[in-house]
Amino acid sequence: MSEIVPAAPVVHHLLQDADAGIVAATEAVKAGDCVVLPTDTVYGIGADAFSSQAVQKLLDAKKRGKDMPPPVLVAEPSMLRALASHVPKDAAALAKKFWPGALTLILKAHKTLNLKVGETDGTVAVRVPDHDGARSLLRSTGPLAVSSANVSGQPAAITCDEARSSLGDRVAVYLDGGTLEGQGASTIIDFSRSDTGRVVRAGALSFEELVAVATGLEPLPEPVQVEVTDESAALDAPDEVESAPAAPAEEPTAG
Repeated sequence: MSEIVPAAPVVHHLLQDADAGIVAATEAVKAGDCVVLPTDTVYGIGADAFSSQAVQKLLDAKKRGKDMPPPVLVAEPSMLRALASHVPKDAAALAKKFWPGALTLILKAHKTLNLKVGETDGTVAVRVPDHDGARSLLRSTGPLAVSSANVSGQPAAITCDEARSSLGDRVAVYLDGGTLEGQGASTIIDFSRSDTGRVVRAGALSFEELVAVATGLEPLPEPVQVEVTDESAALDAPDEVESAPAAPAEEPTAG
């Protein structure tokens, strides 16, 4: 029996024919394949957030496990309440102020929400990207699980060519939106544990900008430095201890 060779990826240039690119990417998502899309941060690899097989393809492409679930990107801020069972006042205020934009909110997910993004402990990480092409795709596909378009450990892609070099034929459709500004990953705030929120990853938005809207917000804890007095122990000791809870991996977080 001959081996099935995957079809070569298709590249669509959004600046030349956005409609054709959105149609092709939407069809690929519906078929359970991965797509690469530009966002307001970096290029992202996206898949149907409600398909475990599609999300597994995304994780395999990045060489990442289910313990690092990607965030979910949506086209409109109004989608937040369709995904989250509880949206605290401060979370709603931050969304109103900074969406679309480089802000990811972690909230308790609806118990009936059938997301398949990985081990989230009943939460969902949501973001609305500030990019017309990305939001056009999201309006066509619905919520997408999206992570940065690179193999884990490699630099995030700010051009489509960089994403293609990293992910190759593990992606069905590439949407080329030109060179991105690469402002960095989104800031992630966890509202699943308290109504006042806690920063769990620093990003494009500063704490000063955020706390002006959500006054009770807790900053990202300072790392605890580990003092090593035994030279032999230094071989096994980490440089620092991360005291913040694990956050969903971006993105672009793409996101």
